[in-house]
Amino acid sequence: MEVDNSVVSYLQKQQQEAPGQLASYFSEFEDLYERKIWHQLTDKVEKFINIPEAAPYRISLYNEFVRDWQKHMNKVKLVLFALAAARQFDSSPAASQFMSEIAEEMDKPETQDAYALALLESAHFKLLLNDLDTTRETLEKCQSMIESFLHVDPVIHASFYRVCADYYKAKAAFGQYYKNALLLLACIDVQQLSAEDRVQRAYDLSIAALLSDTIYNFGDLLSHQILDSLRGTEHEWMVELLLAFNSGNIGKFEALVAKMHAQPLLAQQEAFLQQKIRLMALIESMFKRQGAGARTVPFSAISAETKLPTGEIEHLVMKALSLKLIRGKIDQVDQQVTVQWVQPRYLGKDQIRGLVDRLAQWEARVKETAQKMSQVSSEISAK
Repeated sequence: MEVDNSVVSYLQKQQQEAPGQLASYFSEFEDLYERKIWHQLTDKVEKFINIPEAAPYRISLYNEFVRDWQKHMNKVKLVLFALAAARQFDSSPAASQFMSEIAEEMDKPETQDAYALALLESAHFKLLLNDLDTTRETLEKCQSMIESFLHVDPVIHASFYRVCADYYKAKAAFGQYYKNALLLLACIDVQQLSAEDRVQRAYDLSIAALLSDTIYNFGDLLSHQILDSLRGTEHEWMVELLLAFNSGNIGKFEALVAKMHAQPLLAQQEAFLQQKIRLMALIESMFKRQGAGARTVPFSAISAETKLPTGEIEHLVMKALSLKLIRGKIDQVDQQVTVQWVQPRYLGKDQIRGLVDRLAQWEARVKETAQKMSQVSSEISAK
């Protein structure tokens, strides 16, 4: 491949006009380009486009420079360079069209992974235009493609889960958003997200965990570093709300109701949240009793712990049974519940201390039983 004089002219012009740090990159670009060291050149361009100050140069860099030697680079990297340029466009329609054109270029048997990535990023721009149907169709197509690949670059998985999460957020499908957003975080280095993005993702995950009618175990979120992003912000109270739900603490929940009213989504779903906190209180109550051997609980005890009238306890327990949060049976005659199993859950420090106490009680009962068996055995031997 001959060196293109127009490319060299572009690089030299940028060396003269760009600020010091960026100018040095253009100088290195020229050196690596003239020596045809494509792998190192790809790595150097990747570093450059990730510099925030380089944003104004991304479109021209792609069109005037990267296009010239794109056949020599990894095509997934090429799509990422194109995406960096697309994000600088003035309008989402133009960005979506640009990425669609990139996808068409990548639609070859040997570059199906890059094709899937370009399709996903084009769909993301369509999602910004509220084109939910096209986004859904693209996600379904890309899911089938990704499942057929023998190896998937983490950046493709990250793109898929990000677009899925944002699609389900637009649909207000809280459970699906929660699942895909957590899978996204598993594919990326969270610290590479901007502080603003970390706060927004943590906030959205918190809302989804609270409002989903399928999520009653917050362990994946409570143990994730993303939640630390809310500390020291106006949304810090969300962490306390999550902890209140996780431990079924109705008192803490009620203390935060005023803050919930300032959040429209939570305020609209207050009746649902009132029921959910009582289900969590029921789970916590049953969990505490599991280690103590008290598996049959009267309605009156559940009423006191869930702050519900006795007449509503049967319905609450039936709801817990239907959601598979517990397994057991209801005795309507004697007004009691027998529980054989409670859904595994994330334990806070207080809950862990309670578990330690129950283990100590269990150990004491085992020792007591062993002593009784030893006494019986001695008596039998004596006879």
